[in-house]
Amino acid sequence: MLSVLTDRQWLWLAGWFYLAGFLMGTRWLKSGGCPLRTMGYGLLTVGYLLQLAGLYLRGEAVGACPLGNKFEILQFTAWSAISLYLIVGVTFRSSLFGNLTSLLGAFLTLFSLSVPRWDATRQAHLFGGNPWIEFHAALALFSYGVFALLALTSAMFLFRHHSLKSKQPGGWFAFLPSILELDQIGLRLLAVGTALLALSLAIGAVYWLRDTSTANSAKLLVTVAVWVAYGAALVLRLGGRLLGKRFAWVCLVLFGFALLSLGPVDASRHVSGLHAAPAAGAQP
Repeated sequence: MLSVLTDRQWLWLAGWFYLAGFLMGTRWLKSGGCPLRTMGYGLLTVGYLLQLAGLYLRGEAVGACPLGNKFEILQFTAWSAISLYLIVGVTFRSSLFGNLTSLLGAFLTLFSLSVPRWDATRQAHLFGGNPWIEFHAALALFSYGVFALLALTSAMFLFRHHSLKSKQPGGWFAFLPSILELDQIGLRLLAVGTALLALSLAIGAVYWLRDTSTANSAKLLVTVAVWVAYGAALVLRLGGRLLGKRFAWVCLVLFGFALLSLGPVDASRHVSGLHAAPAAGAQP
């Protein structure tokens, strides 16, 4: 059944469903029609399942979790962010949060698909059949999905802060959670993302310490730097030294740094000596 379409075709469909969910959610926010809100959430869910199908086919083709190039990394990050929203995001009681999550999923999915060179080659058996190393990599990328939602929450915090400062609580701002709620959501996401990345590094360290030649120094340094940066932000936030707008801006900047770190991580795989093969249907 899944083989009717290629993995990239499933992912294209997912991206368009995410975008349709965002547009439908936007219509609901403007009109207040409950059926439109339900339809927007349904489109997001369908997009999520389509992306899962595409990633499953890619994983079957490469014999591992599909994290072998920049395209796959961004797709997995988008899927992770949507996964977290579907699990716990609905409890935030914010229609705009779900709407912007659809936009985030659409952007990461469609943008990565629109750059064919990011998927020009893909690596087979990337983790050498070791399930723990595969789990380490997947957990690290899932934490990046959490950080993506943190960046989204931080942007919403800044919008809410602007609405209060400018004394314009109506319009689109009326659909935002309270500034206190956004601050608490951001703190929880930061704690979860930092903990997941720490666990990922701990699992990887068990194998790196056995054979240090298997650890790519550039990848290791960049990943640890991301974790240290987010960890420092968490410590400062818990200590009351990083609050409000500064906390939101720091989280946005840190996510930009996290995205930039994917370049060295991806490059480290191309020099690791693992098998690389042309990606089927790499053209959009």
